[in-house]
Amino acid sequence: MPIHPILRYPHPVLKKVCRRVEIIDTTIQNLVADLLDTMQAGPGSVGVAAPQIGVTLRACVVDVSANRQGKENNHGRLCMINPEIIAREGAAIMREGCMSVPDYTGDVERSTKITVRFSEPDGALREIAASGFEAVAIQHEMDHLDGILFLDRIVSIKTGLFRRKSYA
Repeated sequence: MPIHPILRYPHPVLKKVCRRVEIIDTTIQNLVADLLDTMQAGPGSVGVAAPQIGVTLRACVVDVSANRQGKENNHGRLCMINPEIIAREGAAIMREGCMSVPDYTGDVERSTKITVRFSEPDGALREIAASGFEAVAIQHEMDHLDGILFLDRIVSIKTGLFRRKSYA
């Protein structure tokens, strides 16, 4: 499947609330495959959401297993269609970055544990409990589906936004 260019802020699609996927068919399965290929091609990427490639549907992928912060605690490759957080717990501030905002990182407060329900590309309903870095990555990608960027969640615009020194 093709690797897509990532839309960059302030592209208007990044601020749109995405539509629910009504039918999981080959078009949606191909979208998920494109998201996976695009994520794997991105430098240090642990997730991509459909609006980042210009598609306003509720689909995203996350895989933190190759990242040092997620190696020990992950569910592998997650392909999530219509994801919903059904429970959350705790809070912590972590530094986040985004391929759609490549020049900056920022301190964002997120839940430390979440339970998320979603459909997989084969239509199966799945529910997982995620914690730590994986929970943060899932919340970050799900925010994209609601037109929210990490910039919108920075704890302090004065002290919590940083110019990125390198991208890897």
